Amino acid sequence: MNILNVALKEIKSATRERRTLLFMLAFPIVLMLILGTALSNVFSGSAIVGEMQLLYKITANEPQLTQSWQSFSQEIERQGIKIIPAEAGMNGQDLVKDGQYSAYVELESDGMKFYGSSKQSIESNVLQGMLTAFADRYNLAASAIKSAPSEAKAVMESIQSNDEFVNETSLDPDKTPGAMDYYAISMTTMIALYSALSGSFLFRSERTRQTAIRLMAAPISKGELFAGKVIGCTIINLLCVSIIILVSKFAFHANWGDHMGLVFLILTAEVLLAVSLGLGVSYLVQGEKSRSVIMIFTQIASFVGGAYFPVGDSDSIMGIVMNLSPLRWANEAIMNLIYSDDVLGAWPTIGINVAIAAAFLLISALIMRKREAL
Repeated sequence: MNILNVALKEIKSATRERRTLLFMLAFPIVLMLILGTALSNVFSGSAIVGEMQLLYKITANEPQLTQSWQSFSQEIERQGIKIIPAEAGMNGQDLVKDGQYSAYVELESDGMKFYGSSKQSIESNVLQGMLTAFADRYNLAASAIKSAPSEAKAVMESIQSNDEFVNETSLDPDKTPGAMDYYAISMTTMIALYSALSGSFLFRSERTRQTAIRLMAAPISKGELFAGKVIGCTIINLLCVSIIILVSKFAFHANWGDHMGLVFLILTAEVLLAVSLGLGVSYLVQGEKSRSVIMIFTQIASFVGGAYFPVGDSDSIMGIVMNLSPLRWANEAIMNLIYSDDVLGAWPTIGINVAIAAAFLLISALIMRKREAL
């Protein structure tokens, strides 16, 4: 009963700190709205392909190659690609380098040389894929003429009649996060990590307000006081996280998937980790230095963990630092849960967070027990 009373007292005290609540609620919501709106194009899965112009030159004196190329040209022209023969004196490489054409290809007796434009990289890559398909089929036909002449005719006909030189298949194209979806998750996990600030003030605030002596004189054990304050701090921060989730889901229409219970469990483990981390640092580092340590840690962990921009995998030192961020653990677990239905992948993250939280709580409890005061 004493633990419950202490937890309720902690919740009531936290709700009176209006500036803190405003920071915990308004800051992530406003930042979510700004970043999710301003960077919407960055998360778009579509790309605009401009006009594709292919400049070509045939130097090989092979009628079969010329005939196959003409059939190939006719097919891709139907798809909107302009095929332009190089005139005498034209330097195809320079023209592509200047951006006048998407690509330039030379068909020689010993092979095909392709020159793509760096200024039109998407168009150039598309043309390269088509020409690669053409080259593969022509080489197959050439081999068939030598080894199995009876099959060569069928292969040549497939080159001339089949217009599927590039096939693109998308696996679940809609199951990717948009800008608002991403920042709804990253801002929520970031503010969950900021619970460390509340944890660092749990007992330090009692000492600064000169109320620690009154608590020690109260008919309540240190263990009950410790448990009650940790539970109350965790609950009030979880309430802030829940409000942010609701606002992002119903006001901004962010996608939180079909496993909300497990998502909330991941965030609960992160909040518990943050609270215990802040509490542990407040005992290990004396005075205002503990607050500075927490602020530096949360800012770095947020930055490298993907709170402000997506981060990819890396084998460098920066990649190792990113993987040490609790924010990255939570972001990856929630993303995989929402967009890959990876339920099993969430449990290691929950387990690691709870284990680290238990270690910091144990350290804090031992230090508190050895002290005469709080």
